[in-house]
Amino acid sequence: MSIFDRRSITEGLRRLGIDVLTAQKDGCAQLSDPDLLDRATLLGRILFSMDNDLLTEATRCQKINLSFAGVVYAHQLQITIGQAVRDLSLIAEVYDPADLANRVEFLPL
Repeated sequence: MSIFDRRSITEGLRRLGIDVLTAQKDGCAQLSDPDLLDRATLLGRILFSMDNDLLTEATRCQKINLSFAGVVYAHQLQITIGQAVRDLSLIAEVYDPADLANRVEFLPL
Protein backbone atom coordinates (compact mmCIF):
# COMPACT_ATOMS: atom_id res chain seq x y z
CA MET A 1 0.00 0.00 0.00
CA SER A 2 1.48 3.32 -0.99
CA ILE A 3 1.67 6.54 0.99
CA PHE A 4 -1.32 7.72 -1.06
CA ASP A 5 -3.33 4.71 0.10
CA ARG A 6 -2.43 5.43 3.73
CA ARG A 7 -3.55 9.02 3.22
CA SER A 8 -6.81 7.72 1.76
CA ILE A 9 -7.36 5.63 4.90
CA THR A 10 -6.63 8.65 7.09
CA GLU A 11 -9.00 10.87 5.11
CA GLY A 12 -11.70 8.19 5.07
CA LEU A 13 -11.54 7.93 8.86
CA ARG A 14 -11.62 11.70 9.28
CA ARG A 15 -14.70 11.93 7.03
CA LEU A 16 -16.39 9.54 9.45
CA GLY A 17 -15.52 11.87 12.34
CA ILE A 18 -12.78 9.71 13.80
CA ASP A 19 -9.95 11.52 15.55
CA VAL A 20 -6.79 10.57 13.64
CA LEU A 21 -3.28 11.75 14.42
CA THR A 22 -0.58 10.69 11.98
CA ALA A 23 3.07 10.40 12.89
CA GLN A 24 3.76 13.05 10.25
CA LYS A 25 1.31 15.53 11.81
CA ASP A 26 2.71 14.79 15.25
CA GLY A 27 6.25 15.45 14.01
CA CYS A 28 7.47 12.00 14.98
CA ALA A 29 7.58 10.20 11.63
CA GLN A 30 11.33 9.72 11.95
CA LEU A 31 11.18 8.07 15.37
CA SER A 32 12.35 4.49 15.79
CA ASP A 33 9.62 1.92 16.34
CA PRO A 34 10.23 1.68 20.12
CA ASP A 35 10.13 5.47 20.40
CA LEU A 36 7.01 5.72 18.24
CA LEU A 37 5.28 3.15 20.42
CA ASP A 38 6.38 5.07 23.52
CA ARG A 39 5.01 8.30 22.00
CA ALA A 40 1.63 6.70 21.24
CA THR A 41 1.52 5.30 24.76
CA LEU A 42 2.29 8.72 26.24
CA LEU A 43 -0.53 10.24 24.17
CA GLY A 44 -2.94 7.39 24.93
CA ARG A 45 -3.37 6.67 21.21
CA ILE A 46 -3.74 3.38 19.38
CA LEU A 47 -1.28 2.84 16.54
CA PHE A 48 -2.39 1.55 13.15
CA SER A 49 0.50 0.19 11.16
CA MET A 50 1.37 -1.89 8.15
CA ASP A 51 5.00 -2.04 9.26
CA ASN A 52 6.26 -5.51 10.21
CA ASP A 53 8.97 -3.98 12.38
CA LEU A 54 6.39 -2.18 14.53
CA LEU A 55 4.46 -5.44 14.89
CA THR A 56 7.69 -7.09 16.04
CA GLU A 57 8.26 -4.31 18.58
CA ALA A 58 4.73 -4.65 20.00
CA THR A 59 5.19 -8.41 20.27
CA ARG A 60 8.50 -7.87 22.08
CA CYS A 61 6.76 -5.57 24.56
CA GLN A 62 4.10 -8.20 25.19
CA LYS A 63 6.74 -10.88 25.86
CA ILE A 64 8.54 -8.78 28.46
CA ASN A 65 5.35 -7.31 29.97
CA LEU A 66 6.20 -3.76 28.94
CA SER A 67 3.08 -1.61 28.74
CA PHE A 68 2.28 0.02 25.41
CA ALA A 69 -0.58 1.58 23.54
CA GLY A 70 -2.46 -0.95 21.48
CA VAL A 71 -1.42 -1.68 17.93
CA VAL A 72 -3.73 -2.47 15.04
CA TYR A 73 -1.79 -4.18 12.27
CA ALA A 74 -2.68 -4.96 8.68
CA HIS A 75 -0.47 -6.51 6.05
CA GLN A 76 -0.56 -4.11 3.13
CA LEU A 77 -1.30 -6.82 0.58
CA GLN A 78 -4.17 -8.33 2.54
CA ILE A 79 -6.49 -5.36 2.97
CA THR A 80 -8.15 -2.76 0.76
CA ILE A 81 -8.49 0.92 1.61
CA GLY A 82 -12.24 0.56 2.09
CA GLN A 83 -11.86 -2.49 4.29
CA ALA A 84 -9.23 -0.73 6.42
CA VAL A 85 -11.49 2.29 6.87
CA ARG A 86 -14.48 0.11 7.81
CA ASP A 87 -12.52 -2.06 10.24
CA LEU A 88 -10.70 0.85 11.89
CA SER A 89 -13.99 2.73 12.18
CA LEU A 90 -15.54 -0.26 13.94
CA ILE A 91 -12.60 -0.49 16.32
CA ALA A 92 -12.91 3.24 17.09
CA GLU A 93 -16.62 2.83 17.83
CA VAL A 94 -16.34 -0.30 19.97
CA TYR A 95 -13.11 0.17 21.92
CA ASP A 96 -11.63 2.79 24.17
CA PRO A 97 -7.84 3.11 23.91
CA ALA A 98 -7.50 1.45 27.34
CA ASP A 99 -9.31 -1.62 26.00
CA LEU A 100 -6.53 -2.20 23.48
CA ALA A 101 -3.58 -1.42 25.76
CA ASN A 102 -0.88 -4.07 25.47
CA ARG A 103 -2.76 -5.81 22.66
CA VAL A 104 -2.23 -6.31 18.96
CA GLU A 105 -5.31 -6.56 16.77
CA PHE A 106 -5.06 -7.74 13.18
CA LEU A 107 -6.97 -6.49 10.17
CA PRO A 108 -9.00 -7.48 8.32
CA LEU A 109 -11.34 -8.29 11.20
